[in-house]
Amino acid sequence: MLAIVIIVILLAFVFTYTNGFQDASSVAASFIASRSAMPKQGILFVAGMDFLGALLGGSAVAFTISGLLLMEPSIQLVEVVLAALIGATAWNLLTWRFGLPSSSTHALIGGLTGAGLAAAGVESVAWGLQELLVPPHELTGFIKILVFLVVSVVLGFIGGYALHRAVKYLLRNAKRSVNGSLVNLNWVAAGAMAFANGANDSQKQLGVIALVLFAAGISATLNVPFWARFSCALLLGLGTMSGGWRVMTTLGRKIFKIEPVHSFDSQLSSGAAIALSTAFGAPVSSTHIISLSIIGVGSAENPRKVRWSVGKEIVAAFLITIPVTMIISGIIYLMITFPAGG
Repeated sequence: MLAIVIIVILLAFVFTYTNGFQDASSVAASFIASRSAMPKQGILFVAGMDFLGALLGGSAVAFTISGLLLMEPSIQLVEVVLAALIGATAWNLLTWRFGLPSSSTHALIGGLTGAGLAAAGVESVAWGLQELLVPPHELTGFIKILVFLVVSVVLGFIGGYALHRAVKYLLRNAKRSVNGSLVNLNWVAAGAMAFANGANDSQKQLGVIALVLFAAGISATLNVPFWARFSCALLLGLGTMSGGWRVMTTLGRKIFKIEPVHSFDSQLSSGAAIALSTAFGAPVSSTHIISLSIIGVGSAENPRKVRWSVGKEIVAAFLITIPVTMIISGIIYLMITFPAGG
């Protein structure tokens, strides 16, 4: 079993790296597109804040991920996580190849759910339906994750729209020189959002690693070791620096022309949505929150200047990622276990 555990942990690290250039790079999109920072400056700054967020951001989201499956600690559970990571990583690479801001979070949730269903049926997943329907009506499990995935992007859009309308009103008589102050504020907003993003994104992989160590009997309880936290923080930062340019082009240039004020409003609204979700222990899609906040800001500026076709592509990816990765990871699980008669 030890060999499989090592493979799963290494794959979790690879997934963290791909998450860096798929999700975390989106954090820098409006920051750089608004010319508030030079590309290299912006990427390095965001990568550093991602690293700090991953290192210091807590474990609430990790425990939500590790509690998604109800299977007993066993080699079967380790194989389920392996199949989920293979499926999610494959989806990350495919969507990155086409420059589509898909969601690593959706991919991982779909992967864990699909592989769990293939391994042990519907009882293997903590759906959270009964906890929601029976007093005290708690949000848990799969339903909690799904609710926050939807609510967070809605907050990103509404927050971006409302904030930009308010800022436009406050700056209605401002001189052009106000852009200098907005550029400085962008550095603060970008740093805060990158920190929140790092805290939420890294914990998904940390939850998977904690689950595997517990399933293999290496750890007596579900906990996140420091070596795993540091490694994921480092890989998330490196991923941010190395591969986010395709997605950044989609978010930073194709939706609408972004000025410093748009970048600030988008970063502040999306950063708040990500931080709030993290505080509630909910894994969310930074890419989709940021994307919808940019569209919200653009709508408040001038709806006719927004390229809505890009928004439709983003929404389509939002809708298909979980079911597609469920199928992919379920098939991968069956392929992994078939030779062994699993």
